[in-house]
Amino acid sequence: MTIDNSHLIFVIEDDEGVRHSTCILLEALGYTARPFASAEALLEAPDGPAPDCLVLDYNLPGLSGMDLIDLLRSRGMNVPAIIVSANGRHLAARASRAGVAAVLRKPLAADALAQWLEQILSTRQ
Repeated sequence: MTIDNSHLIFVIEDDEGVRHSTCILLEALGYTARPFASAEALLEAPDGPAPDCLVLDYNLPGLSGMDLIDLLRSRGMNVPAIIVSANGRHLAARASRAGVAAVLRKPLAADALAQWLEQILSTRQ
């Protein structure tokens, strides 16, 4: 698998350990990861490069992961997203309507995340 390390992945996760380990995993896979502790932290961040994909927790404090995606979509930001949830079954229909690429279960399986990112990002080139 050849990965273009110019791909920027935003990780939005309130659990510091999970956020940190997800970023380490992404960087080991060859991506650039930018962490955010909440949806609000992402929304308040200074403008910078747009992400190629979002990897975000569903159950965030404040705005949920799906609420954040809906808000970003309403602002014209149609970046691919992967939702991570302890119970993703109830999200499938709403996530599909919002254009979410995948709903992955916690604990996050590294190989599943890698496969989805490769699939998503290879179609965007």
